[in-house]
Amino acid sequence: MSSRKRCLVVAALLLSAALCHASETKPIELKIALDWTPNTNHTGLVVAQQLGYFEDEGLDVDIVQPGPTMSIQLVATGQCAFAVSMQEYVTMSRAQGVPVVSIAAVFPHNTSGFAIPAALEVQSPADFDGLRYGGWGSDLEGVMLRTVMQLNGATFETVEMFNLGMLDFTTAVERNFADIFWIFYGWQGIHANLRGIEFTYLPLTELADVLDYYTPVIVTAEETIAQRPEVVAAFTRATARGYVYAAEHPEAAARLLLAFAPELDSDLVSASQHWLAGQSETDLVSWGVQDAETWARFAEWAYENGLIETEIDPDTAYTNRFLPSRTGADE
Repeated sequence: MSSRKRCLVVAALLLSAALCHASETKPIELKIALDWTPNTNHTGLVVAQQLGYFEDEGLDVDIVQPGPTMSIQLVATGQCAFAVSMQEYVTMSRAQGVPVVSIAAVFPHNTSGFAIPAALEVQSPADFDGLRYGGWGSDLEGVMLRTVMQLNGATFETVEMFNLGMLDFTTAVERNFADIFWIFYGWQGIHANLRGIEFTYLPLTELADVLDYYTPVIVTAEETIAQRPEVVAAFTRATARGYVYAAEHPEAAARLLLAFAPELDSDLVSASQHWLAGQSETDLVSWGVQDAETWARFAEWAYENGLIETEIDPDTAYTNRFLPSRTGADE
């Protein structure tokens, strides 16, 4: 073989190897569905996307916004690999035979609670008698309200329940549509503060142990865990880095969220991100960990109160297996 032909053969082999390598290293494309319109509960995902943490793990992640009731369904049907959801939705879904699993808790404690206009001078759920509750119309809301009122010697049946749909808290208060509201303080509460609305806030974590559950959580399907565990681990590592960054650098994280969703109010995003930084884990070893007692306690309460018709095995509803502390990514 002539030297020229030999060079051409070598060049062809090198090109072939390069093309094979490029094919092998092509990022894995996947989607995560949000549980709501973009807000600071989602900042860690945006950070992971914008700062290249997903790319570092060989992932190309698309963040989609299907609406509040659709995210867990998209995971269950395989249309999205991951979703943002809540412990209550995972519990209810599994009771209906939907095999979804929580793989990380975004925050270690529930950041929601009841808000009541300050003029009503409510001090605790003992003062809820005769008031009006305005919410989204879910069964969970009534059971939560009944639980905290009974613990405080009040009578749930005296409360008038109104379904306000997706009407925001500030508008509902300004129009006097109700007296008691269930809000996520880190977004709706801070928005009301910025609008000058005075209200009493009663965190669920202080009203009943069972209401200190995980919300939001990151979920996937049992099938994804079984067939693509390395992808679940890679996604979780990158997501953890995103949320820890947001907790350590709230202002920079707020700017990234605003770049992703420029329609958001910048003052609200900044104030919310700083508040949530105080509720978040700031190291990879601690981020995302879920406790067996929290899942078991909520599942038992949901069954006893008719929120689910079939008991679930809470140990199958969540896993810590893919967290950085378990996979060594924090080392």
